[in-house]
Amino acid sequence: MMPSIFGENLFDDFFDDDFAMFHEHGGRDPLYGKHAKNLMKTDVRETEDSYELDIDLPGFKKDEIDLGLNDGYLTISAAKGLDKDTEDKKGKYIRQERYAGTCSRSFFVGEAVAPEEVSAKFEDGILRITLPKKTEKKLPEKKTIAIK
Repeated sequence: MMPSIFGENLFDDFFDDDFAMFHEHGGRDPLYGKHAKNLMKTDVRETEDSYELDIDLPGFKKDEIDLGLNDGYLTISAAKGLDKDTEDKKGKYIRQERYAGTCSRSFFVGEAVAPEEVSAKFEDGILRITLPKKTEKKLPEKKTIAIK
């Protein structure tokens, strides 16, 4: 029986297919490896006057996250650095699952949203972004006049 941590084989990396990086979807994401699919999970909630996005960014610090609003797209990007020391005070690493890299995600929010109208708060690994809901201007009703 192989040792496992959190439902994964401890020696996965030693026995993985060496040619996986050449498969169309078999390559690894440099930031979180095979767990990249779990990164930046987002919930979008609609309220009466706004949209709220809750984005999971565990392990990131506030200063490692950037928000941008360009051409109607809200882009969230996060960059993570990691020391490359192979030894710590107690020994040598035999497996290291944390990596350095960047990740980003974009959402189309429309041209009508201005950057100063967007608010963001980062707390407990969750980035909460609030976007105002723009009401569509109604055209005046067309009234007809009967011709006699």
